[in-house]
Amino acid sequence: MPELPEVHNFKLYFDAAATGQTISGVTVHDDHILRNLPGPAFADALTGRTIVGSLRRGKYLFAHLDNDHSLLLHFGMTGDLKLYQETADRNKFERFALHFADGNTLGFDDPRKFARILYLQDHVAYIQEIKLGPDALDLTLEDWLDAVKGRKATIKGLLLNQSILAGVGNLYADEICYRTRIHPAAHACDLSDDQLTDIHTETVAVMKYGTENAPYYKDYPEDWFWHVWREEGKAGPEGIGEVKVTKVAGRTTYFVEGWQH
Repeated sequence: MPELPEVHNFKLYFDAAATGQTISGVTVHDDHILRNLPGPAFADALTGRTIVGSLRRGKYLFAHLDNDHSLLLHFGMTGDLKLYQETADRNKFERFALHFADGNTLGFDDPRKFARILYLQDHVAYIQEIKLGPDALDLTLEDWLDAVKGRKATIKGLLLNQSILAGVGNLYADEICYRTRIHPAAHACDLSDDQLTDIHTETVAVMKYGTENAPYYKDYPEDWFWHVWREEGKAGPEGIGEVKVTKVAGRTTYFVEGWQH
C-alpha cells in the first residue's frame, strides 16, 4: 500500500505530468472512488481548470487548481497514475482520466477500488476536518514526545495514528521498530525517553531515505528495507532471534523475537 515515500514518488510523477496543464476534458469510467461528487459533476468541476501545483501531506496528494480548489488523490491500496497519448495504452483498471490540452492523458488506475478521490474547495479545512497530523518528515522530536509520552497505546499503534504523524503505514512501522529493536507491541508508557527519541530518529531516517530513493510500490528493489528481514522463520540479525508474525493495533506485524524487546 502506498505510504509516505511512495506517495512522494507519485507527486514527482504527477508534477512532471500535470503541473501547468489545462484539463480539456475528464472521462469517468467508474465513479466508485469519487467520494463527494458523482461522475458528471466531477468532470464538470475539473474541465477547463489548470493544475498549478501540488501538496503532499502523509499519504495524501492534493492537486491545486487555478480557482484555489484542489483535487485530492488518496491512492488506497492499489491506486496508480499513468500518462499516455494513445487510447490503446490505457490501463484496463483506469477509473477516471484527465485529458490535457496538450494531447496527453493522465489516467488514475485502481484495480481494487479502495482509493479516495475528492474535489475540495478548501484543502486546509479538509485536513483539519480529518484531523490529519503533521507530515512524518516535519514532526519535531518535541511534538512527538508530547504526543506519545506516557500513552498506554502500543508504539506501533501510535506510529500508525495519522493524527499524530501522517504518512507511516504498516510496513514502515515494522521497519522502524525493527531498527530500534523495540517490540511493536511495547506500550509507549513503558519506554524510556531515549527509546522514544530513537523511534523518532528512525522514523525521520526511514522516511527521508524512502523519499530520496523514490520507490515504486509495485517494484521495490531487492534490498528495500523489509525485503532484507521480513520473512517468517528467518534468523534475526547476528543470528539472534527469529522473525515472527503477530497482530498489533489490528495489523499483521513482523518482528524479531529475541531481538526486539
